[in-house]
Amino acid sequence: MAAPPASPVLAFALLLALALAAGGARAQGPAAVPALAFAPPAPGSYRLERIMRAPDGLVLESDGSLRRLSEFTTGKVTLFSFIYTYCTDARGCPLAYATLHSLKESIVRSPALRGRVRFVSMSFDPEHDTPPMMRSYGGAEARDRRGLEWHFLTTRNGRELAPILDGFGQDVSVAAPAVPGGRPPVLSHMLKVYLLDRGGEVREIYSTSWLHPALLLNDIETLLREPAPKPGLNPAAGSGR
Repeated sequence: MAAPPASPVLAFALLLALALAAGGARAQGPAAVPALAFAPPAPGSYRLERIMRAPDGLVLESDGSLRRLSEFTTGKVTLFSFIYTYCTDARGCPLAYATLHSLKESIVRSPALRGRVRFVSMSFDPEHDTPPMMRSYGGAEARDRRGLEWHFLTTRNGRELAPILDGFGQDVSVAAPAVPGGRPPVLSHMLKVYLLDRGGEVREIYSTSWLHPALLLNDIETLLREPAPKPGLNPAAGSGR
């Protein structure tokens, strides 16, 4: 997708900054998503290139069951992001949650999209973010499966998490260590939300500046206009937008 003119991007960035300045942590509820300052191209009028294949590995569902990650990255168009439940950075996990929450309502209301899209939020911190913690974090979003599944995953340990992070190219570091008997560690990461097609290929990676429900919705509709992948097909990787 071609980049919009500079002035709309600056206007959108200003709106985003204002919204984030007023926003709070995930625990305070979804933050307001700023209005989009430019008109995105129509769905299907552009192509999203294949960037890479999503990695596989062992993950824990919020009910504690051990699953393969590929169960949550294939078969439907998927928006995948890494989070940690105690993140309070308004430009990080709370922004991803607010954006997906807003987008979910649009998908649920659309007969053409309902049941064809899923969201996956996966923890950076398996030591603290156990399945019960992820289930609590997901709250009503995890229980409400009307037309869209939103899965909240973790792993059994850091050893099983590491290759998944590497496979997605997601960096994370410890900004401040945990306090024994007190707060968990503070993690530093760049927010990325990955758009996967039905074959498990990453087709777009959104950073903070491009993370808006209208853009995500257009890209989802664009992918759903493509022919469904044949079983066992592994398309060659290509370049991104």
